[in-house]
Amino acid sequence: MNDSLLPISKVANTGAEKRAISYANTIFNLFDSVLSTKQPADRVIANYFREHKKHGSKDRRVIRESLFGLFRWWGWIQQLGNHKQEDIFFSMLASAAQLENHPWGDIRDGWLAFSQHCEVLTPLPVPTSESVSDKLLAFQQFSNIHTTSIDQLLPDWFWQHCIIESEVEKQLFIQAMSTRPPIWARAQQASRHVVLQKLSRDNVEASGSEFFDDTINLGHNSINLNQVAAYTEGYLEIQDLASQVIGQMCAPQANSEWWDACSGAGGKSLQLLSLMQQAGIEGNIIASDIRTNALNELLKRAKRAHFKHISITPWKTELLPVKADYFDGVLVDAPCSCTGTWRRNPDMRWIDDVSAITEKPELQLDILKRSAEAVKMGGALLYATCSLTEIENQSVVNAFLKANTQFELECLTHPFTGESTTMLTVWPQQADTDGMFVVKMRRKC
Repeated sequence: MNDSLLPISKVANTGAEKRAISYANTIFNLFDSVLSTKQPADRVIANYFREHKKHGSKDRRVIRESLFGLFRWWGWIQQLGNHKQEDIFFSMLASAAQLENHPWGDIRDGWLAFSQHCEVLTPLPVPTSESVSDKLLAFQQFSNIHTTSIDQLLPDWFWQHCIIESEVEKQLFIQAMSTRPPIWARAQQASRHVVLQKLSRDNVEASGSEFFDDTINLGHNSINLNQVAAYTEGYLEIQDLASQVIGQMCAPQANSEWWDACSGAGGKSLQLLSLMQQAGIEGNIIASDIRTNALNELLKRAKRAHFKHISITPWKTELLPVKADYFDGVLVDAPCSCTGTWRRNPDMRWIDDVSAITEKPELQLDILKRSAEAVKMGGALLYATCSLTEIENQSVVNAFLKANTQFELECLTHPFTGESTTMLTVWPQQADTDGMFVVKMRRKC
């Protein structure tokens, strides 16, 4: 992380103002480091807390939520000016705290008192609701910038590749992208009822979901999973609800052989095994990835879950790492721009550029073509991304089908809307999730 500090000339007169300056310096250092190095904010802040053990839980919360608040509203806040100027950065911090409705009012007021907008100290315009439209009005009152719009909360290049025709749906989408989704998880090795009871004994608030029988909603509170028995004993696996849709669409059958071609740390591989277990059937899964560290993490997670019917085969060369014409099902969760995860990682929408989208389709199509060779006659091929852009999703699938006529699309039922479709997109506003895309193809016999 960079060691740059905000050049502060302000003099603190109270304890709250001293804390406000101290927090501002730390947050500026982290924020500037993310922008300059283009490293993910969660990685930057994790490294910082690992190196600075002095911060207690409250300090960590103020620092973390203020940092991510700056990125969440950066489309507006950046219009205040250069963040490296003292008065302007204090205005940015005060505005982010205002828009996020942070509870540390004394710190927010300290930031405001040192800002270029100190004249609006009494009263600070506060959004009348959590609606993004009301937050826009509050920001315009605070900044006196009336050219701001809700579209600006996402970069211009994103809108060039994600076209939403309905203005109502577009506003709902932006509203969702301006809030944090809950932590979603799955029950495994036991029913959801049993796992919820285990969580309750550890004083972890959780609830079920109407969509899938094993889904668990853990809310928005920070949880130390290593202190939660349900997790350490393998009964709970963290996985966003949108990601869970992919495994559900796979619908593994009895005694089937599956290949997770881009498994990463194996969330969907574990889900497939869990679905088999819930159905009282058996099957085997081979997981592959070019990253050996990710595959090692998968093995750790499988061991914690007591799953045995899983093995790993790394992609070491361009050659297929598994048997051709062999698998009942192949899942290609392709590397992508990850625009569907921007709710959890608001910094990525500002440190990436359009190349994060435009450079992926060629690779995605290549991986899909290679992986398809492993599907046997009558077998299923699923293509998925956590992107919301057409060129990474529908365009890749259409190009693949044009060149591989032995595959055909299957119709899927959208679990959140009931819609029947061959190209299934999970939008964040539909069930308070990340964004995902999935299609299911069948190799003709």
